[in-house]
Amino acid sequence: MNPTYTAVATSSGRESRAVTADGQLDVHLAFPKEMGGTGDGLNPEQLFAAGWAACFSTTLGLIAKDRGLDAKDVAVTAEVSLVPAPGRFDLAAVLRVELPDHLHGEPGKKLLEATHATCPYSRAVQGNISVDVIAE
Repeated sequence: MNPTYTAVATSSGRESRAVTADGQLDVHLAFPKEMGGTGDGLNPEQLFAAGWAACFSTTLGLIAKDRGLDAKDVAVTAEVSLVPAPGRFDLAAVLRVELPDHLHGEPGKKLLEATHATCPYSRAVQGNISVDVIAE
């Protein structure tokens, strides 16, 4: 494996800090109120959602450009949920993609399918968690 880029971050749990090796990210982590925490910090699901939304949006833009489509007004909202399962929690996600009017219908559907099949985050979770991609 010869990576183009490697991100490095360290944390000691959900009630701690997460810090990247380059110091660009240094955040306080906390359990969300819904899980009995204070909610006075970020949580891993928020960080994952932010990264996935950015990656999906970027991937969509690259694919749209290759297809000669204008996708400059696209916004992606990632909803990452913890879902109780026997003895553990699983993840589930919804990706809500705000498409401009000219990309609604079949062109947008094909663009979203190609993006979901190409985005590194989407591919990483493929077959592991429930994911819905919704055009809005």
